[in-house]
Amino acid sequence: MRSFFVAAMAIGLLVPCGLAASAADVEQGYTSLFNGTDMTGWVKRGGSAEYHVEDGAIVGKCVPNTPGNTFLCSEKEFGNFILKLQYKVIEAGNSGVQFRSAARSEGDRERVYGYQYEISTGGNTTGRIYDEGRRGHKHGIIWLDAYTPEDRLAAAQASYKKDQWNDLEIQCVGPSIKTWLNGKLVVDMFDSFSMKGFFGLQIHSGKSGSVAWKNIRVKDLGQSQWEPFFVKADDGSYKLQDAKFVLPEEWSFTEEGVLHGVHTKSEGKDGLVISNKNYDNFIARVTYRMHGGNSALYFRAEETSAPWVLRGFQNEIANNSKDSALWHTAGIVDGKKIPGRGWVATNDEFIEKVRNKDDQWNTTCTAAFGDRLVQTLNGFCTSDFIDEASEKTGKLGLQMHGGTDCEMYFKDFEVMPITDDMKKLIERK
Repeated sequence: MRSFFVAAMAIGLLVPCGLAASAADVEQGYTSLFNGTDMTGWVKRGGSAEYHVEDGAIVGKCVPNTPGNTFLCSEKEFGNFILKLQYKVIEAGNSGVQFRSAARSEGDRERVYGYQYEISTGGNTTGRIYDEGRRGHKHGIIWLDAYTPEDRLAAAQASYKKDQWNDLEIQCVGPSIKTWLNGKLVVDMFDSFSMKGFFGLQIHSGKSGSVAWKNIRVKDLGQSQWEPFFVKADDGSYKLQDAKFVLPEEWSFTEEGVLHGVHTKSEGKDGLVISNKNYDNFIARVTYRMHGGNSALYFRAEETSAPWVLRGFQNEIANNSKDSALWHTAGIVDGKKIPGRGWVATNDEFIEKVRNKDDQWNTTCTAAFGDRLVQTLNGFCTSDFIDEASEKTGKLGLQMHGGTDCEMYFKDFEVMPITDDMKKLIERK
C-alpha cells in the first residue's frame, strides 16, 4: 500500500501542463484540476448538457427535455484523496459531483456510474451519497449513507448559502467516505464497491438546471489495495496466503480459484479458514454460495480449544434473513467456557430484500474501525453502530459449522487493513 506521507509530499511539486492553478495559491499538498480558462483535463460524457468557462468557473447548463444525465469528467483517476471545490446553483435543478466513478457504453452514449455527492436546491440531501447508474433506487434505497443522523443533515443543510458560493469537500481513504458542506460534516460511511475512478460534474436531465464550479483542487493520497487470501501459484493452481485450514481434507480449490468446502454432520468440529495475522481496523469481504448448513465470516476472533475453535464476531452466512447479521460466539480457554453475547445486530426484513436467493452468489462485507462495526450485503448497509464491548483485534476466518451437513463455495476472500496514517485521516471532523 502506498505511503500516505510519500503521496502527500509528492503532490503539488509538479502540476501537469494545462492544469496550473488559476488562483494565486493552492493549499500545500493540493493540485488544481481546473486552470480557470478552459476545460483542459476534462471530457464530457453522457447527455446533452452544455459546459463552458465563465469568470474563472466551469458552468454547466441543462438542455431541457433531452435524455440522459451529463457529466464533465476528469481525465485523471484518483483512489484515496481529498477533493475541495466551490459551487453555486445558478438555476434550480439537480446536480452532483461524481467520484471514484467510471463509464460504460449504453446505446450511442457513455453511461457514467459511481459515487455521487448530491447537490440539491431543496430539502436536506446536499452532501449525501447517491450511487449513480449502479445501486441508486435499487430495493427502494436512494442514499447509500442510510445511517446518517438527521440532526447532522439538518446542521449541514442550514449552512447552505443560496445564490452564493458554497464549499464542498469529499474525502476517500480506503473504505471510508466522508463529505462536508461549508465545513459541516455530512456523511461518514464505509463502502467498498469501488476504490478508484474519475471525478465528474453533473448536470441532471430535466426541464432546467445550471451550476457553476470553481477552485477545484485535490490532494492525492495514493490508492489502497485489497490483500487476497486466495492466490494463484506458479503452477496455475490456487492456495491460501497468510491463512491456514482447520480440517484441510474438507477444503479444495476449483480450477477457477473458488474454494469449495464439504462438511458432514458426523464431524463435530468446525471446518475453518483462519488468517495467520490479527486485524484490528480493516474492511474484509467474501463472496459466497452455499448448499445447506451454516457458515460465517469471522472477525476479531481468537483461537480457543472449543470444537468450533474461534471465539468472537461472526458475520453470519445462513442462506436466510440472518445473512450479514452479527453473532458473537463463545469459546473455551483453559478448560473454562467464556460465554458469547449471541445476536448483537440483526436486520431480517431488509436483508431479505437485498440477499440473492436461488443458489446465487452473495457478497458480505465487514468494516471494523475502533468500536464502530459496519456490515454490508451485496453493497447495501445492514448495520452500522458503535459497540464498546467489541474486541479490538483478532483473526479473520471462514466457517463451515460443525455437526451439520454443509457445502460452501467462497471466492474473493480479501482484506484491506486500515493503517495508522489512514486512521488519522478517517478521524477528521
